[in-house]
Amino acid sequence: MFLASLLIGLREGLEASLIIGILIAYLGKLGRREAIRHMWSGVAIAVVLTAVIGAVSTFGRSRLSFKTQEIIGGSMSILAVIMITGMIFWMMSAGKKMKAALEGDIEKARARRMSVGLAVFAVAFVSVAREGIETTIILWGWVNNPLAIIGALVGVIVAIVLGWALFKGLIRFNLGTFFTWSGAALIVVAGGVLAYGIHDLQEAAVLPGPFSGAPITPTHPRTGEVLTGFFTYPFWGAAFPFGWAFNVSDVIDPSGVLATFLKGTVGFVPQMSWLEVLAWFVYMALVIPKFIRRVRENKHITLAKKATPNAQEDPPKRPVVDTSGTNPQPAPTP
Repeated sequence: MFLASLLIGLREGLEASLIIGILIAYLGKLGRREAIRHMWSGVAIAVVLTAVIGAVSTFGRSRLSFKTQEIIGGSMSILAVIMITGMIFWMMSAGKKMKAALEGDIEKARARRMSVGLAVFAVAFVSVAREGIETTIILWGWVNNPLAIIGALVGVIVAIVLGWALFKGLIRFNLGTFFTWSGAALIVVAGGVLAYGIHDLQEAAVLPGPFSGAPITPTHPRTGEVLTGFFTYPFWGAAFPFGWAFNVSDVIDPSGVLATFLKGTVGFVPQMSWLEVLAWFVYMALVIPKFIRRVRENKHITLAKKATPNAQEDPPKRPVVDTSGTNPQPAPTP
């Protein structure tokens, strides 16, 4: 979970850092740098709100029954998948317009006779709180895993440092490339989170599966064990779709380093139900082609912009002939 949560913390933190940098630059352009303190107030309150929501959801969870925890955990995991997927495609379509959107929000607030300080406070609070609450919801299912929390904190800290260095001009890198590659990695993570959520809902008996019991769960007629695989007794496909898809616990230790790494990156665990596996493959089959198409579209748009000459460029100046017989002189610049 460390790598997955680090990636989520890094991406969400970098988005928040970019928002803050854009707001600071815009206030400087307006000549209203004194309003920066209002922006930081909005950021601080957003961070506190995120921490409170995280604390309440974490400590409140311990008082719930196991079934209720699994239902909430599974539901939050599915919600997290929706939010991660939406975040990926939103950044691919609206990321380049973020600066204009934030500046537009401030101008709309000013048009309603709101002071610059209050306007930038509101925009900073809403923008950062949105990123923070998204992160809290995504990580809620991993709250009992210390490595996941550490990974998210490390990701946020790295994002803050990168955001500061970018704003100061100390480093340069292609943000579009970063968001593309991190988006691809997050799609894989989201597939694992979806499978994790399906497992929780199956344990809570909300969805049918290996924990449902007879007659829903396919079992061996003599031993009563839940059927595993596809080529199983008493006939092929008997374990499908509510039994176990596979069980490789004899080969991969469920508590070992490899299993922990695979669970935290691609959502693989040594024993998975058919419904988990199907959900993972369906998600990948739907999202990956759309992601690839969007990447290609953005690439074509970028290449087209580079190939198109600047229409705003001034036409070449025509020489003005000096009738006195001297050399032609260029027209004076208006």
